[in-house]
Amino acid sequence: MTNHSETPGSSENGDISQAAPPDRAHRTPHAGPGDEHQVTLRTPAELADALPYLLGYRPEDSIVLAALRDRDGRGRFGGRARLGIPASPDDWAGAAGQLVHGLVTGSERRGVRPEQMVAYLCQEPGRGETGRDVMERLRPLAQKLRVECGALDIPVVEALCISDGRFWSYCCDAEACCPAEGLPMGPPGTSVLAAAATYAGIQVRGSLSELRVRMLPREDALAVEQAAALDATAATLVSRILDADGRAEVAEETLKSAERIMRRLAEAPCVSGVPAEDLRDDRLLGHDEAAALILGLQDRTTRDRAAAWMEGDEAAPALRLWRALARRCVGPYGEHAAAPLTLAGWVAWSAGDELEAREALAMALGADPDYLFARLLHQACNEGLDPESIRRCLREGREGGEGAADDDAHGGPSAGREPVRPSTVSASGDRRLTRSPATSRAVRRPRGRRPQAGRGRAGQSTGAKGVASAPETGGRGPGDVDGPHESAASPTSHT
Repeated sequence: MTNHSETPGSSENGDISQAAPPDRAHRTPHAGPGDEHQVTLRTPAELADALPYLLGYRPEDSIVLAALRDRDGRGRFGGRARLGIPASPDDWAGAAGQLVHGLVTGSERRGVRPEQMVAYLCQEPGRGETGRDVMERLRPLAQKLRVECGALDIPVVEALCISDGRFWSYCCDAEACCPAEGLPMGPPGTSVLAAAATYAGIQVRGSLSELRVRMLPREDALAVEQAAALDATAATLVSRILDADGRAEVAEETLKSAERIMRRLAEAPCVSGVPAEDLRDDRLLGHDEAAALILGLQDRTTRDRAAAWMEGDEAAPALRLWRALARRCVGPYGEHAAAPLTLAGWVAWSAGDELEAREALAMALGADPDYLFARLLHQACNEGLDPESIRRCLREGREGGEGAADDDAHGGPSAGREPVRPSTVSASGDRRLTRSPATSRAVRRPRGRRPQAGRGRAGQSTGAKGVASAPETGGRGPGDVDGPHESAASPTSHT
């Protein structure tokens, strides 16, 4: 239990004094050399203020668990796991169980079992609701989290609800420190924790919805023009890709076009602000160019070769290009976004941005839950594996002059292999696309235009939540794990 009588102060990712009853302080060092600097967390206010620094962004509509482990008699933050709050209370028990067991299992796999938990419920009021109404409505969910943790002998030392700029503690009902009307959150960036995080180079990147919108399909008037360009390009390109000789020609055309556009993006003048940057990139990419690239990347070997633009001066323009192409997968072409989204996630992960990597890969699984390359990368990223093994494989394929998946293309040894562990997976782990024209899924066709046997899945949601969390179709994909070195919990569907 936190000490509810101390004055606020906070920090990021680190120690919390291992305490028994309420007078024990929670300590967290900022990420400094040797953990020399510490900031003490003593109150619910400090823990509430710490949340965006623990995750690297401000969560919305989320359940968040932060694991605590012992270190020299003090608690220390371990892995953090996030899951969207299911819309139906009937799904809350399943969501709580998945999240708790996923986080604990991942921690145990690395030999550090959580000893305590801090739980957060973050949701803004609906129409006619107040923040207090949200807190009371979510109280059963908080209790389910406490029960699930208690069943594993891991006490929840604090459970907070954050809504409408205020927070409430589910573990304390003392009016003096946790009044019924809640307490206001401090202005962002003004706490001791914010100063420590800034000193340590820790950034808070806004909300997940702001990150996702950079990769969501466009819904403006230009989307109609882009859909028409995709239709026209598909009419000629798909048949060429399904032909063995034509496929090689399309692959070269696709890669040369991508390189040309990457140079164009790299040479573009700088602008201020993320929306302005994306608008600039959209203006530098023609509808026909985007259509040819989107369809060309549906070929797995072409996609694998493009994945080699992952480091050095190539990484930044490549990431901008993959984001821009994901925004162009409009209308019935929503499923085609799996390829550019997976490439965006891979480049972001290779460059060290695990937050964008996880979101892009989860969005790829939202576009197509069966996209194996995205699934394997998402699992590997969530488990905190080193991407260098994949980079090494792609470098070798690039030096050899062919894509990493070329063995599959010729019916080589990888054509029938089972999915491998993420620690050894290469880009060629995806067996979806082959050279055989008989393979009906070698090239995607727009959903709703031509029936695809055996698919039977609902179309991609274009709302921020529907695309951003892993698949909305029964929760078959991995969930979000926002802390390092923890495994994913499967998400419960939510709207």
